[in-house]
Amino acid sequence: MELDVVNSSNERVGALTVSDEVFGGRVNGDLIWESVVRENASKRRGTHKAKNRALVSGSGKKPWRQKGTGRARVGSIRTPLWRHGGTVFPPQPRSYEYALPKKVECGALRAALGQKLKDGQVVIVDQLAASEIKTKAAVAMLRTLGVDGKALLIDVKPDETLAKSVRNVPGVRFVASGKVTARDVMDAERVVATKDALEKLQEALA
Repeated sequence: MELDVVNSSNERVGALTVSDEVFGGRVNGDLIWESVVRENASKRRGTHKAKNRALVSGSGKKPWRQKGTGRARVGSIRTPLWRHGGTVFPPQPRSYEYALPKKVECGALRAALGQKLKDGQVVIVDQLAASEIKTKAAVAMLRTLGVDGKALLIDVKPDETLAKSVRNVPGVRFVASGKVTARDVMDAERVVATKDALEKLQEALA
C-alpha cells in the first residue's frame, strides 16, 4: 500500500509504502473493543464511597436488653436495618485499572490504524512543527491538511511549539508514536502522522 506524503501546505512531496501484512489485513474489532474498554476503565476516578456500620456516627450502646421487652432484638442503632444506619457492603474507593497482554494492545492499535487507512482518514506529512506558539496558525495548518474536527497528531517526538499551539483546540490531541493507543486513534475523525512516526509504528507492530 502506497501513501502520499504531503507538507504543511498539503502539497505532495513524496510517498510512503506501508506493509499490507501490518495494516492491510482483516480488522479485528474485538481487539479494539477490549483495548478501548481497558483504557476507559483506567481513567475512572473510583472515588465513590459510602459508610458502613463502622463508619456511621452514633452510639455503640445496645438500645435495650436482649430479652423480655417484646421488641425485636437489636445490638446497635447503627445497624443497616435502621434509618440512618450503615450501608451493607458499601462502595469503597478503588482503582478500575487492569492490564491486557501486550499482543492484544498491539493488535488493537494495528487494527485501529488499519481501519483508518482503509477509510482514507490518515494524512501523512513530512513533519509536524511550528515556528511560533500561535493557535490560529496551527488551526489554519490543520484546515489546509483537510482536518476539521476531532484529530490525532502523531510524531516520534512531538514538537513543543506546535503542542502548545494546539492544546487549546477542542478535539485535537498531539501524542508521541510510542504512547498512542487504539482509543486515541478510534476517537479521532482524522489521523495526521509524520512519515517517521508511521514507520516507527509499522516497525513496532510488525
